[in-house]
Amino acid sequence: MADQYVLGMDLGTTSIKVVLLDIHSKTVTNSSTFPTNSDTSNKETENAKEQDLTNIIASLDQCLAALPKEKLNKVICIGVSGQMHGVMFWKSKTGCEWSGSDVGHTFRPKDVSQLITWQDGRCSSNFLLSLPKPQSHLSVATGFGCASIFWYTKHRPEFLSEFNVAGTVQDYVVSMLCGSEACVMTGQNAASWGYFSTTNNQWNMDILKGAGFPVHLLPELVESGSVAGQTCSEWHGIPANVPVGAALGDFQCSVYSCMKDRTDAGVQLSESEVYSTLVQCALIQPSTDLCVTPTLLGERHDPTRLGQVSNISPSSLSLGQVTRAICRGILANLASMMPPQVLLDAGVRRIMGSGSALTRNEVLKQEVEKVFPLPVVYGEDVDSAVGVAMIFNDRQ
Repeated sequence: MADQYVLGMDLGTTSIKVVLLDIHSKTVTNSSTFPTNSDTSNKETENAKEQDLTNIIASLDQCLAALPKEKLNKVICIGVSGQMHGVMFWKSKTGCEWSGSDVGHTFRPKDVSQLITWQDGRCSSNFLLSLPKPQSHLSVATGFGCASIFWYTKHRPEFLSEFNVAGTVQDYVVSMLCGSEACVMTGQNAASWGYFSTTNNQWNMDILKGAGFPVHLLPELVESGSVAGQTCSEWHGIPANVPVGAALGDFQCSVYSCMKDRTDAGVQLSESEVYSTLVQCALIQPSTDLCVTPTLLGERHDPTRLGQVSNISPSSLSLGQVTRAICRGILANLASMMPPQVLLDAGVRRIMGSGSALTRNEVLKQEVEKVFPLPVVYGEDVDSAVGVAMIFNDRQ
């Protein structure tokens, strides 16, 4: 059988990862990761969190350039995942500029905005309260795409008039690869924007129109797992006319990468949530009275619910106890959102753990196993880039 591969890409908040998945063995043969270094300052907007698209795409190019050219030539499908909730804008016909060189064709952002990330805090609690209530399982929070667009509608309408397409950063990459003038979006990313009903897979169009929302910016909805189009050009050695999947959410892809059975549930924690250098101290401290609520940035539904530390005493301030309390607090917060009894009632039989913090941190593993009364399995090669490659390989 001839060698063939699915390319999986994950456009993360701080880094980009790409993998090549062999379609026959269903194993990752090559991978590459580069930091984006794309955060920018916005002195005009309080609590803004934005990233530069030029840096993001440059990091993506670095990742592709690090993969074997002879394997990129044999890519038969591309899957893309990325950070949800965020939003960016571009002009439909001039969103990028393609160029060729000895290493292959690449594209560069042209008429685009900055990426307003999921961490953006420009939408205050009072502003969010002024917005109409959505028909959705999610309340609207700052950092959600629709909330950010509402903010621009009120505070900087002239900015929105410069663009006619909006989407997540992963939607943008898919559109550019396919040479599409419009943006298509799966329900995974649409739900993360708010004002989207997962019941009927539709935007809350009447609510948005009634509130003066620029509904022409809403992407066209497509099913998760569907193909958005085909590569409009050779790209880093990947041939033209290769199918490109509509972009998916990073969390869903990460969970998919480690799910083996329909009765599995997934727990994902990224390495940035804990200081791995303190793990050894916490391992020799099996318990502590110190209580840490680790919501330093607040909760989406309540930005004022910030972090807290209680039960402080002279004997509870060692590095081991503090680290143990932080790890326990992370899992307690997670369990408050998805109580163990809910999993049991849903027929879940085991937990599949993923994310570098969890798989590399024995203290977090111990706390997961204390909180959830189910077997916990920690997978290898479990992340969003692998997951999105697996999804589109399974659909071959």
